Amino acid sequence: MTGLTWPVVAAVLFGALLHAGWNALVKSSGDKALDTALVHFMGALVALPLLLWAGLPRIESLPFIAASLVIHVGYYIALAGAYQHGELGLTYPIMRGFAPLLVAMGSATFIGEAPSATEWAGVIGITLGVALVGLARPGEALHHGKALAFAFANAVIIAVYTVVDGLGVRSEVAAGGEALRYVLLLFVLDGLPYPLLVAWRRGREGRRAMAAYAKRRWPIAALGGSASIGSYAIALWAMTKAPVASVAALRETSVLFAAVIGTVLLKEAFGWQRAIGTVVIVTGVVALRIG
Repeated sequence: MTGLTWPVVAAVLFGALLHAGWNALVKSSGDKALDTALVHFMGALVALPLLLWAGLPRIESLPFIAASLVIHVGYYIALAGAYQHGELGLTYPIMRGFAPLLVAMGSATFIGEAPSATEWAGVIGITLGVALVGLARPGEALHHGKALAFAFANAVIIAVYTVVDGLGVRSEVAAGGEALRYVLLLFVLDGLPYPLLVAWRRGREGRRAMAAYAKRRWPIAALGGSASIGSYAIALWAMTKAPVASVAALRETSVLFAAVIGTVLLKEAFGWQRAIGTVVIVTGVVALRIG
């Protein structure tokens, strides 16, 4: 591995911006669960021709892809539960912000990468910064017990599939393959479970409404799906160059980018809490690079 060089940092931050872009798209919609499902479905449709062009990943990485797909089913169930019992502004920062901390805690055992003291400071800084930026009203969080339970459960699930995919993409590259092939097959196979879950939960009339909604929103969802592919492809490529925990933490700066997008485009307030969180995140990024 080349380590967490500034070019790798820049690439992951750009991927975080892409991730924030499609999540801001979901946040601005009137039906967040449906838009999330549509983005994943359109992402699969975008990934399919790219996969046919790039080719299939090596056989060595297929068990990791299979495991990741199973884990993602749990992710979607927890995601639906979190959004059912709590707002996106409460659950999303918890799910995305605490997962890198869990990845760092398990890195030594499952990946053989023990973060240094400086890297630990960077991971913890980004986690705290994400919480400050993302949680608009942290004092209300304790009143949403079910939402918190689903959100923290999903943070664990995100950490698990991050480790699995990190190991999987490394096995792909070690076997002479390419990270992009791993990501594309993963997106093609992962594009149906969550849309099917949403369709099943809404019944016959809801499915008719879903079809009408998809006809209006599919171009934007295709753009969001493409951004999602690009974001994860960059992250997994970076995991072949740098420690998984560091890349996972850097990727979650997407919460900061989402807050900036929300302020500029959705006219949301930024405020002192987000300003402090921004400083903490930037400090964490620098610590990761130094570490």
